[in-house]
Amino acid sequence: MKRRHFLAAGAASVPFLANSPAWAKEAPTAPVSIVKCPTYREELLPAMEKLFDQMGGLGRIVKNKTVTIKLNLTGSPGLRFQGKALGVTHYTHPSTIEVMAHLLDRAGARRIRLVESAWGTAGPLEEYMLDSGWNVRRLKAAAKNVEFENTNALGLGKKYHRFAVSGKPYIFPAYELNHSYYDTDVFVSMAKLKNHATCGVTLTMKNIFGITPASIYGDNAGVDEPNESPTSGRGKVCHEGSRAPSKIALPEVDLNSPRDAHYRMPRITAELNAARPIDIGFIDGIETVSGGEGPWIRGLKLESPGILIAGTNAVTTDVVGTAVMGYDPRAPKGAGAFAKCDNTFLLAEQLGLGTTDLKRIEVVGTSIEQARYRFPGA
Repeated sequence: MKRRHFLAAGAASVPFLANSPAWAKEAPTAPVSIVKCPTYREELLPAMEKLFDQMGGLGRIVKNKTVTIKLNLTGSPGLRFQGKALGVTHYTHPSTIEVMAHLLDRAGARRIRLVESAWGTAGPLEEYMLDSGWNVRRLKAAAKNVEFENTNALGLGKKYHRFAVSGKPYIFPAYELNHSYYDTDVFVSMAKLKNHATCGVTLTMKNIFGITPASIYGDNAGVDEPNESPTSGRGKVCHEGSRAPSKIALPEVDLNSPRDAHYRMPRITAELNAARPIDIGFIDGIETVSGGEGPWIRGLKLESPGILIAGTNAVTTDVVGTAVMGYDPRAPKGAGAFAKCDNTFLLAEQLGLGTTDLKRIEVVGTSIEQARYRFPGA
């Protein structure tokens, strides 16, 4: 299949053929590290040390650098599943953040900034964390120079920064983002190993869907100027496409494209990763949920895979994570995890971000087969 024919058909709408197009064969690859870790207690520190040692160590990546860590704090802190702590269900676990900050500090990171576009507010991220039941003092004490920023609006910055999508964009040609995603040397995505009701799975790549500020891309974003006090999600702009972002942002490339979240969200996720690439992807699969991304999804279940995954290429990291979940990471729309949606990984591969071919990905430490924990539908 020639590249132009493949693009015309839609990369995620046809089966992935044995004779892959040249761009797929040439997509970047990088090793992915896996370790087993049964709890967030004393086993966590040595497990995360081993995880990053297997990658070649953190020092070569972060020494004397500013490191920005995108957390996964999806949904309001008041929404809990079966009364469980948020970190053992759908949020990034505070213990993994604490250990990550400690290891980054030990590896020579100059500054560590914890960020998230906190749902429904532009208030301080520390307050959002306190509402989540976290010990913010412990996080601050985990390393020197720990900072916090809510990237749902302008925050502590003086202006938004435009990030152009590398390659041919699907939905937006560029994104206006908080300064924290610009004023950094190393970008880390800390995700959970879990399903997503719209995108099938939500790992390190889908985690940065949340870097879009609601002040510009939210349901109550300003029309002419950003609304610096956003109180809503991004459903109308990023899911439905029923309204445009604030005029500070560039318009969509094709207003006649489908107004369907199963089409839009995988594409926006892929192109956000092309605009603001991840340098270190981390997936927490110690305890999590299946069936969706949070307690507002029916059929959610508690899961305990007992694994950690990390890599320096978000596509290869998530492809391995998806395989650990028992799914085919190259499945087209209508199959496996992607029963209703287009495959984010194939879309990202088409943008030249990374390979989806497991045969081209080196897995170090625990093998995929040894780590495999089958999620629903796998």
